[in-house]
Amino acid sequence: MIKSCATIALVSNIKSGPWIYWDDLEQSMAHASSLGFDAVELFTASSNALEVEATQLLLKKYQLQIAAVGTGAGKVIHGLTLTDSDETVRKKAIEFIEKMISFGAAFKAPAIIGSMQGNVMPGVDREQALEWLSKGLSYLGKHAASLGVQLIYEPLNRYETNLINTLADGVSFLKTHQINQVGLLADLFHMNMEEVDMAASIRASKDFLLHVHFADSNRRPVGNGHTHFVEVAKALQEINYQGYVSAEAFPWPTPKEAATQTILSFKKYFKI
Repeated sequence: MIKSCATIALVSNIKSGPWIYWDDLEQSMAHASSLGFDAVELFTASSNALEVEATQLLLKKYQLQIAAVGTGAGKVIHGLTLTDSDETVRKKAIEFIEKMISFGAAFKAPAIIGSMQGNVMPGVDREQALEWLSKGLSYLGKHAASLGVQLIYEPLNRYETNLINTLADGVSFLKTHQINQVGLLADLFHMNMEEVDMAASIRASKDFLLHVHFADSNRRPVGNGHTHFVEVAKALQEINYQGYVSAEAFPWPTPKEAATQTILSFKKYFKI
């Protein structure tokens, strides 16, 4: 069964980002629960930003799961990426993600690597950057597997990375480098810019697809842009996708209204 999810960001200095809820974890969970969401996806400043036991109690209280944890604060706050030309920075990036994987594993939740993949930097050969990315993902994937969770890699649009932009390129990269412990995230906002046929791409990457980010063409909640979601939803159902559809979208016009619009859209396209 496809499950619903809303994002919660707890990093005050990135309030322009695409997350439904902000700041107050319990209030956000309470509202998400009241709307019938199955889970929340967390974006925290670090692996120790939340106390695990207290968070588990909140999840139990509001009958929610954690669908995934984001790692992007490593880049946003600390400037760390897996493809930085400085080996020391790459090592710090791996350490940051490794800790986030362990944090997520406490809730049986996977970690997502998106912006921390970085870019091919000036003066760096593309193949070298891809090799650094491959080594980082391989190591981190094994760490995740040792804790009983998955690791999710997210292709981003061309304006955010010059590494991997489509699901097909993601599949090819994982296969070519024999990265067996890592799957892919289909972010519908990025896909709207990069994919020729979003539904076809989802079908073609079905064996690698672990997570979906649910947002419209303008990154507002689904229903506020021009993306046609009928075929996307049909493709996810056809491949028997069993994961989360998580609203990584701007809190437009307000967090509560964005959450409400998201759950209405989820019900519309996935008919729960």
